[in-house]
Amino acid sequence: MNTSLSFAKLVADGVYTVDTGFERDCFDASYLILDEGEAAFIDVGTNYSIPRLIQTLVELGLTPVDVRYVILTHIHLDHAGGAGEMMRLCPNAQLIVHSRGVRHMIEPSALRLGAVAVYGEDAVHAAYGTLLPIDALRITEAGEGFEIPLGSRVLRCLDTPGHAKHHIAIWDAKSKGVFTGDTFGLSYREFDTEKGGYVMPTTTPIQFDPVALKDSVERIADLKPDCIFPTHFSRVDDIPKLKSLFLEQLEEMVSLAIGLKEDVQRHENLKKGLLDIYVKHLNEHGCRFTKDQIADFLKIDLELNAQGIEVWLDKLG
Repeated sequence: MNTSLSFAKLVADGVYTVDTGFERDCFDASYLILDEGEAAFIDVGTNYSIPRLIQTLVELGLTPVDVRYVILTHIHLDHAGGAGEMMRLCPNAQLIVHSRGVRHMIEPSALRLGAVAVYGEDAVHAAYGTLLPIDALRITEAGEGFEIPLGSRVLRCLDTPGHAKHHIAIWDAKSKGVFTGDTFGLSYREFDTEKGGYVMPTTTPIQFDPVALKDSVERIADLKPDCIFPTHFSRVDDIPKLKSLFLEQLEEMVSLAIGLKEDVQRHENLKKGLLDIYVKHLNEHGCRFTKDQIADFLKIDLELNAQGIEVWLDKLG
């Protein structure tokens, strides 16, 4: 078996972070779990990510026939855009997804149209390619408490809304880690300091719900995991500290949003206010980036977070 991996890194017992290459290096992860010759991927990136995932399998001495599950934390396209292609290549795999996501995996046209509405036709094709449908017989619904046997381990699903209603997290007792998708926020390795990892909430459109999100994060933390595995990006430890940081920022973001609800320049002022929140906490974390550098690095996140908050504000009436 070749232990020199081109795109992956061992981050826990039987758990590999695979860099999908989406957007940039160290931005979007797929997790490969190996146990007693069986393989499962948690999130798969886009169609353009799949060659990296397959190459990682081969470098670890496996082939696509060894993949037993493709598990999606939720169906946003940076997590699930390549699911159809991955299932096509892995004939023995079963897709595991939240019940709210099943119909979109069977017929992904609505997912694509939603992305086109936000990013435009050309950008969606360039980023995600053609979304492939998945046979309904190869899809299993996962909700609260659903268990997934893999080799000697059992993965357990949690229903974790707040970022999206179709979101699950996956508890792995063997690694004492939780695969959190986007529920426990974003943790970019570029923001690591001597204090460890930094985490920030993501409020991407269109189902942001701060009350549900707070509850989901608290439920994950109540498991007392040694680590979490966010899709953006890779393993982080010291969960009590990250929980406090996450919830403090979430409260500040909600307060900012409520104060700007009727502002005539709401969108731009939301982005400015969000940046101020992140800069303050990053400075406290020991980050040496300037405000302009942070603004440039988080340009996409600031835009998407502002959009998602505005959708939530409009629902409040």
